[in-house]
Amino acid sequence: MNNKRIAIETMWEDYLKSIGETLENTHKAFDAWHFGSDEKMANQLAELVLEGKKSGTTSLNCLYRLENSALPEIGDHNIILDFNNLPKCIIKVTNVEILPFKDVGPLFAASEGEGDLSLTYWRRVHKKFFENELLDFKKTFREDMLVVCETFKVVYKY
Repeated sequence: MNNKRIAIETMWEDYLKSIGETLENTHKAFDAWHFGSDEKMANQLAELVLEGKKSGTTSLNCLYRLENSALPEIGDHNIILDFNNLPKCIIKVTNVEILPFKDVGPLFAASEGEGDLSLTYWRRVHKKFFENELLDFKKTFREDMLVVCETFKVVYKY
């Protein structure tokens, strides 16, 4: 097992211990991932989470099916990594809403903690990000595409 995986599992075990559970007696599970598609974005967004400025994230609904992944659910735990796959914190999903991209509102956009927190900024950067994500699947982004809007809270960090 490599050192990065050990660090991820150690953070998970430390979190469980902090809530009075162990690997043997918990029903909780986790996924580990980083935000974004490049080093700068992944590290900046992880930092926004740690600072308490980011409590939301958005993904394309169709990618879950295309990548054979489960949709997020309330109560899911995720270990947020930096781009080098080192654990930064653990978040717990508190809300999941699926709606058309064009219907995302200003409060949710601000919860993502990015840029000037405006809906205009959010739409511009997410549209570009989603267009790039869809290239691998030879699909075109449309503003009526469904997005998954997750709200979360940090439940553990060192």
